[in-house]
Amino acid sequence: MSNEKEDGVCEHKLCNNLDAQCSIIGSNSTQGIDSINVNNNNNRTVSVSVCANCGKGEEESHKLKSCTACKLVKYCSRECQIAHRSQHKKECRKRAAELHDEKLFKQPPPADDCPICFLRIPVLQRGEIYMGSRYYECCGKVICSGCCWAPLYDHQGNEVVNKKCPYCRTPELHSEEEIVKKYKKRVEAGDPLAIHDTGCWYKHGIYGYPQDYSKTLEHWHRAGGLGFAKSNTNIGYAYKYGEGGVGVDENKAKHYYEVAAMQGDAQARHNLGLAEGRAGNMGRALKHFMIAIRDGKSDSLKCIQDMYSHGYATKEDYTKALQSYQTYLSEIKSRQRDEAAAADEKFRYY
Repeated sequence: MSNEKEDGVCEHKLCNNLDAQCSIIGSNSTQGIDSINVNNNNNRTVSVSVCANCGKGEEESHKLKSCTACKLVKYCSRECQIAHRSQHKKECRKRAAELHDEKLFKQPPPADDCPICFLRIPVLQRGEIYMGSRYYECCGKVICSGCCWAPLYDHQGNEVVNKKCPYCRTPELHSEEEIVKKYKKRVEAGDPLAIHDTGCWYKHGIYGYPQDYSKTLEHWHRAGGLGFAKSNTNIGYAYKYGEGGVGVDENKAKHYYEVAAMQGDAQARHNLGLAEGRAGNMGRALKHFMIAIRDGKSDSLKCIQDMYSHGYATKEDYTKALQSYQTYLSEIKSRQRDEAAAADEKFRYY
């Protein structure tokens, strides 16, 4: 496991900073631990927040503002927050790390289902190409391999000879010029997958686009900001190995991998597991691999098997991993997809 290289997810076909200084915000939705209980006229006990530094309550000062890192304490002013920093720093970082891990190790929701058969889209990746599905630039839909392969019929029940999009029935595009034109429209419409792929075209200098890595990162940042996890994985990969003119930066690589993992990208999650394993943090590595397996990453299952054989994981861990992968397979398998995979290797999906 320690020698396995992480992978990006660029398809050319088609942070939390725990060392940052604690700051305060205007939200008053979180109750701090620095509070006192008082009795009102009806003998009911109510909790009143107080400034962690000077002890002023909300009735004595402006609205108290929570520490954005740990959510544990509140302050009446920036000055009180700075004055209390030396006392609060250790506890703040500990709690901030706990909150970060709660978010990081939460199983993300699965990706969207195929809009035709309503089954979960497979995530099998071969090199830089994701198999088991295809993006259609005409309507911006991702269709599973089974629905891509299945024949189309018109309203009279006759099979359509000329291949069309299985969702919107637009005739398939064949020329490079037509494909690029459609992609540009999808980019203008804010389609994150089209924006991501355009960034990949800039990276490789294909489809008439000049090779320009600054444009690549620009498009990936935009797509990642729109929630497209693969773009954040690619950015993390670039910083991990210093590709495309960016310097090697392990902290930035980890940050973007974590963002992508929380957005649901199994490859980014697997990469985090590899990094934790190399650092000797086997417990954290196991957590990452377990989540990646539930999202269909078979390489993570192999890693847990390797951890089990070397005593870093228990038999129960390996059994749970196998069960999680079987659950994933039960969600993606269908007769139609199996027929497509048997007919053409490019339709293999697990």
